[in-house]
Amino acid sequence: METSAHVGIAGLSTTQPARHSNPTTKASALSYLIFDRPDLEQAERFLNDFGLQTVLRNEARLFLRGTGPAPFCYVVCHAPKAQFAGFGLQVDGESDLHALTRLPGATEVERSDWPGGGYRVTLTDPSGFRVDAVWGARDVEPLPHRNALPFNSVDAVVRINDTQRPPANPPDVIKLGHVVLELADFQKTCAWYTQHFGFIPSDVQTLPDGSPAVAFMRLDLGGRPADHHTLALAQGFVPKYSHSAFELIDADAVGMGQRVLREKGWTHAWGIGRHILGSQIFDYWQDPWGDKHEHYCDGDLFTSDVPTGVHAVSREAMAQWGPAMPRSFTKPELSPSSLAALIRNLRRSPDLTVSKLLTLAKIFA
Repeated sequence: METSAHVGIAGLSTTQPARHSNPTTKASALSYLIFDRPDLEQAERFLNDFGLQTVLRNEARLFLRGTGPAPFCYVVCHAPKAQFAGFGLQVDGESDLHALTRLPGATEVERSDWPGGGYRVTLTDPSGFRVDAVWGARDVEPLPHRNALPFNSVDAVVRINDTQRPPANPPDVIKLGHVVLELADFQKTCAWYTQHFGFIPSDVQTLPDGSPAVAFMRLDLGGRPADHHTLALAQGFVPKYSHSAFELIDADAVGMGQRVLREKGWTHAWGIGRHILGSQIFDYWQDPWGDKHEHYCDGDLFTSDVPTGVHAVSREAMAQWGPAMPRSFTKPELSPSSLAALIRNLRRSPDLTVSKLLTLAKIFA
């Protein structure tokens, strides 16, 4: 694949997704998600049952973490309207923050008063999502979690005179893995992330006309393996949060998560299954406001030299096995405000046409 921001994947007439030859910075981690919620207590109940652990809660904000060294990975801000606000990306130096302050609409470098401290620059991507560039936050002591269960196979017996009894508790979330966004302005937004944070497209799913429908993008960590995708961008009708994903220790933790969340009365969205692109064993749940959160384990890891894969998009391309993706999983919101936004985007966005709208609806709606 070409490494210029101006050359797309072979066979596509569009310029994105494509890795940039000289990005402004290279993000090194997905630090946290930010949600606005009218009820912090209800949000905390779901997230604790999901496997995140509370770090700090006051009248204004709720912070939660996994068992890894990140001081937190999830922020809930008290607000009248429930919505996804944005996310944080870690960069590796103070100079990266100063470089990002030169982007249109960026804040100056400011000290963070959130757990772990450090510094941040707040930006807005072309689709309107808040993106915090974060540097200097202090890691914390990892929390204990159980070891992966030893697995007996026909060719490798590793457990003799012993049993499998994982605890019937909420599974330990190890870390925040990725976030998926839907966009009306796919090209401009995808280019912004490749140019300014150095994201590399791992796999791209395309529509019959060759235009990109979904880009699974990983961090550029050089020779150090990175998750198959930390950020995924999907062509949609309006900009919106699709889902986020959190890594667990093994498949038994994913299964136990399903048991616990069912027993607690939360709403299941899709799973258990194994994805095709990224290979994760997955299970999706809805929080009290209908936003999807994914448990996963056993994802692919790529170094920076692996080229981009190109695949036709389809409902069947979403999983190797497990239940078929339900229609409700991708059903668009049909409110007066979303319909008005759709009409505006059809008029102004070069990435959205009536033909593409009908094609996407046929595949996913």
